[in-house]
Amino acid sequence: MADLRPAARVPLLVLGMLSLVGGVLAGLARLDWSMPPVAAAAAGWHGALMISAFLGTVISLERAVALGRGWAYLAPAAAGIGGIALLAGAPPLLTQVLTVAAASILVAASAQVLRRLVAPFTVILAIGALCWLIGNAVWLAGGALHLAVPWWLAFLVLTIAGERLELTRFLPTPAGAQRLFFAIVGVILAGATVTFREEEAGLMLFAAGLLALALWLLRYDIARRNAQQQGLVRFIALCLLSGYAWLLLAGLLGLAGGFLPGHPWRDATLHAVGLGFVFSMIFGHAPIIFPAVVRVRIPYHPAFYLPLILLHVSLALRIFGSLDGQFGLRSHGGLINAVALLIFIATMLTSVLRGGRDTTGAT
Repeated sequence: MADLRPAARVPLLVLGMLSLVGGVLAGLARLDWSMPPVAAAAAGWHGALMISAFLGTVISLERAVALGRGWAYLAPAAAGIGGIALLAGAPPLLTQVLTVAAASILVAASAQVLRRLVAPFTVILAIGALCWLIGNAVWLAGGALHLAVPWWLAFLVLTIAGERLELTRFLPTPAGAQRLFFAIVGVILAGATVTFREEEAGLMLFAAGLLALALWLLRYDIARRNAQQQGLVRFIALCLLSGYAWLLLAGLLGLAGGFLPGHPWRDATLHAVGLGFVFSMIFGHAPIIFPAVVRVRIPYHPAFYLPLILLHVSLALRIFGSLDGQFGLRSHGGLINAVALLIFIATMLTSVLRGGRDTTGAT
């Protein structure tokens, strides 16, 4: 199958965005905000919608574009349809099967990439895809979301770390740093595996791996150098560095038990990773990734900092409320989190329209 044209990729991106909207509204319902019935009914599937449906769609779509093979687009299609099915009230089994299929295709696509190029970053990206498959399979086999969560988080963290590892080739990184990186990945995978037998010990080990990875990225990522630049390069670097800080906090909270189901700090710990780390990466990479996927221009503008700052401030409020046992503060922080995401989307769309006008004027 030939590669899809950019216009044909847009519906797949829309599927992912619908899962994002549904997942955010479901999350707000969990924080006791009044939401539409569809979102309220999906409150229990907030994590699945955000990770497997939305992020699974976006990541596998980006990977399909990079691979350039039509069959690889079945992964984002399956993940996106799975999210819509969950929001529509279909039996969860349907979404579970679709996300397992999506992850299986992503693993196959990653294997195809490895045939073309075996490099540290392609290996890590393949391992990340495999983590998504394991997490989805765990969810399918037992329906216990909390057992799938470490594997889903590993999927996100290792995917981002693998992409960043690729860029360390442009820095004079010590030979031992790469070996240390793989050792840290081993700790993260070991922690997720141990959770099957001893959940508390496994999650502690998992948290230690996240903490070590955050420190590695803060030390060796090219973002430290790029933060001294200007414009888009500086913006991306600051997104990355702030995301690493949130990952570090998640590791520290996890070592205190924050990843354990029922722990009072679980919301803070999970969202330090899912919002602080992952969405900082999304904010930073969107001006590069979306033009590559759908062939639109997203010119940089200083307004890009507005949703980023709002995300960090609101997440800080949410986490403080969680740690201090103030549900109202946590709830309002979550609401402002959603506003930050909305402003981010509006900012990107405005930039796309501005880019189109610039192109027309130039022509």
